[in-house]
Amino acid sequence: MNDLHYATRLTALTFLAAWACQSAGPSSEASSGSGSRPASEATGGLSGTGLAPPPGRGLAVATFAGGCFWCMEPPFDKVEGVKSTTSGYTGGTEKHPSYKQVAYGRTGHTESVRVVYDPKVVSYPALLEVFWRNIDPTDGGGQFVDRGKQYRPAIFVHDAKQRVAAETSKKLLAESGRFKAPIVVPVQDASDFWVAEDYHQDFYKKSPRRYYSYRRGSGRDQFIAQVWGNK
Repeated sequence: MNDLHYATRLTALTFLAAWACQSAGPSSEASSGSGSRPASEATGGLSGTGLAPPPGRGLAVATFAGGCFWCMEPPFDKVEGVKSTTSGYTGGTEKHPSYKQVAYGRTGHTESVRVVYDPKVVSYPALLEVFWRNIDPTDGGGQFVDRGKQYRPAIFVHDAKQRVAAETSKKLLAESGRFKAPIVVPVQDASDFWVAEDYHQDFYKKSPRRYYSYRRGSGRDQFIAQVWGNK
């Protein structure tokens, strides 16, 4: 991520963190720090946050990386059978990574979304279809305005069935001819998923004006419209 883009995202986050503290009352505290990053450290003093809990009984988990996690929550939230989406960090080795560490590519993680869903209502292949339609699968160096390995796309599978479904879906997309360039999104085994700081969760609901301003400027929607149209 370049410094200008990081600063753009922090402008929105700083406002949201301040608003959250004011709404919570005088008992809430924001990190004094250097002022470069808002803090929501309701995590027992950890630099980032904790591991995602297991899904509820009868539910399953799908994990996708598609660039900015702010932009990847809404498409899945709209799907019937999806119980929750969570923004976080996975694919790296650092424990309890913070947003700032990940944003500057220091931990090996990529911004990701964890989708908890009811497999009796929505299938994993259907979620894969949502994923493909919201990213640029030919760009392994980031997504849209977000550049670097911390925004690399990936499918993180949780079992053998998900791997088969993901590899099959990827092959079908490559053979469809929709993209001239190769499909470069890797299918990898899921690893620890670290839940991102509270101010990132449901950002599009908490701060819609700032979210949509960022999203419009990212080029994501323009790309999706060009490739998929209204289909």
